[in-house]
Amino acid sequence: MRATNRIFPSSILLLGLVVMAWQVSHAARRAPLVASVKEMTSEQVLSGFAAIHPIDVHAHIFKSDPAFQAMLDKLHLKLLNILVMDDTQPYRKQLAVQVDVALELVRSSHGHIAWCTTFDPYKFDSPSFDADAVRQLNKNFGEGAVAVKIWKNIGMELKHNGKFVFADNPKFEPIYKDIAQHGKTLMAHQAEPDVAWGPPDPADPSWSYYQENPQWFLYKKPGFPSKQEILQARDHVLARNPKLRMVAVHLGSMEKDFGNIARHFDQYPNLAVDTAGRMEYLMLAPRDEVRAFLIKYQDRVLYGTDLDVLPDAKIPETLNDWKSTYARDWKFLATDQTVEYNGKEIHGLNLPQPVLQKIFRTNAQHWIPGL
Repeated sequence: MRATNRIFPSSILLLGLVVMAWQVSHAARRAPLVASVKEMTSEQVLSGFAAIHPIDVHAHIFKSDPAFQAMLDKLHLKLLNILVMDDTQPYRKQLAVQVDVALELVRSSHGHIAWCTTFDPYKFDSPSFDADAVRQLNKNFGEGAVAVKIWKNIGMELKHNGKFVFADNPKFEPIYKDIAQHGKTLMAHQAEPDVAWGPPDPADPSWSYYQENPQWFLYKKPGFPSKQEILQARDHVLARNPKLRMVAVHLGSMEKDFGNIARHFDQYPNLAVDTAGRMEYLMLAPRDEVRAFLIKYQDRVLYGTDLDVLPDAKIPETLNDWKSTYARDWKFLATDQTVEYNGKEIHGLNLPQPVLQKIFRTNAQHWIPGL
């Protein structure tokens, strides 16, 4: 009995030492993990991005390069290369040339690049405009195009008989019907951020774009349609074509009003949006509001960037831009760390993994079959 009593305190002491050793060991194991999260390098962040096999549904690529291809391979990244007809940019004026480049990029990308075609709206006055556009789109579908783009020149530039042409013009209807019949997706860039209508606002994330592209800055330019007119025409297309899948790019040009985006989602089940070129608006909005919105509408938001590789691009600089954008966006959406934008510290959303999987991958596959 005495022997047992003598051993019992020793056992307690031994057990206490074991527990203390485990706590110290556990703390030691945890400490480097916490430190590494706080001190994550861009490459470490990108490894998380790559692990989800992401799809960027909004890019503009005019040439490839071995280093660019290596980045796609390393990040397990798939891109949707979007064609645009733009008479203000020499490399976007000829559709046939863009199609040839797009097809070559698809062939050389080892499965990392798909393409979105378009039609030439500047031929609108032709009596056979709609039939010609349908014929050309069907040819492109046969060549693997998975979607069709309409751009902001519809509503903001294109005119017929002196009046602006909107997306709901009857001459576009056969085109929309054909896209829907082929099971393809309409990528619709209609209107612009609020700041395009002014007044000037250097604090707005899009302001620098209009300094470089003043033709799209409409402040105090008489005769242009309002933003609301343009978006109402887009909404008419959704209502008239319930079988047409539409991804309204750039947050549907509703970048500062998540309630409005939500109302559109509730009204139009054939509508989704992408984040291309508008991630900063998500960052600057109230964190809880953005997080709740993305979780509630997790099936309706696709990840896109609007990144480009221009014909005269310097590839090392371009790659740095692409990788830093992907690292920033993943860090903001996937972690609770801070990212910096315009001198501000933005707290990450730390979205649940299933939501991230949808935004960065599976929503793209659902809304744009072929990806």
